[in-house]
Amino acid sequence: MNAGTTGRLRSLDICSGAGGLALGLEESGFDPVLLLDNRDVACRTLRANRASWNVLETNLLDFDPSEHTETYDVDLLSAGLPRVKATATVARRDSEAELELLRATMLLLHGVQPRALLVENVPDLVTKPAYEAIRSYVAEELSHLGYRHAWFVLNAADFGVPQTRRQGILVAFKGDVLDAFVEPTPTTDPHRTVGEALLESMSAGGWAEARRWAAQADQPAPTLVGGSWERGGADLGPTGSKRAWARIGVDGATVADAVPDADFRWDPALGRVGMMPLTVAQAALLQGFPPSWQIEGRKTAKYRQVGHASPPPVGRVLGTAIAAALRA
Repeated sequence: MNAGTTGRLRSLDICSGAGGLALGLEESGFDPVLLLDNRDVACRTLRANRASWNVLETNLLDFDPSEHTETYDVDLLSAGLPRVKATATVARRDSEAELELLRATMLLLHGVQPRALLVENVPDLVTKPAYEAIRSYVAEELSHLGYRHAWFVLNAADFGVPQTRRQGILVAFKGDVLDAFVEPTPTTDPHRTVGEALLESMSAGGWAEARRWAAQADQPAPTLVGGSWERGGADLGPTGSKRAWARIGVDGATVADAVPDADFRWDPALGRVGMMPLTVAQAALLQGFPPSWQIEGRKTAKYRQVGHASPPPVGRVLGTAIAAALRA
């Protein structure tokens, strides 16, 4: 039974990861009847933070909603899907797997019949001609099921996240509810900076230069990149991102075990040894997670979860807008 004009709403969250999207939606009035992810470590993170959440560890391709009838007719199906690649790269095995999850999401609409759909992905999915075939496929599927939809791009920095992170968004509603949906508008001006977000944690180990470092870290972070689960260690992104981090005195080539201590000498002229790497907890702050949010696993697995997450503040503004449309 769906909520009325004031009660809380029900959601099904798939490809939940570290729970960034689900947390933001919870803050905007949605309670998940089920959260689904195929990684044990992500499911442990979800359970560690919300013991009441019903978390299922399974691949979306294997999920059968008829075995979980609590998902029928939920108010919202939300999905933070793995980054979909353009048609030029779909021959790659991982790209095909990502497209398959998008197709599985469309198929899941048939069985669940939610009142609304929210999908978060790369901004290119919304804007680039190379993705036109994918957008056309989604539009055809949604129209066939009686949904009207909209694509748009948000920058997490516009909503209080201290990071420049452009996100491609798809929303869809049954019937004419789309007419009541208002795309979120920026709530934060000026943007929060890395220095503002991390000054307290940089000072926690007694580092005397934390305030001076924070003053020059006067811009939002570059986009955090989670990297591949199958290869490599934890770092903050590709070469261009590492250069951007270096400009504010951060070593983007690794992830630290601890914040700087009182003896740390900050001197970027020395190269990496004169710059501090960020901890997983600091990366989570830059992703918009609250300090209390617990990430499970070893360091690289923790960072992967954070880097792939959808920032909770963006989930919150999207959830607020979707809830308002559903209640209109």
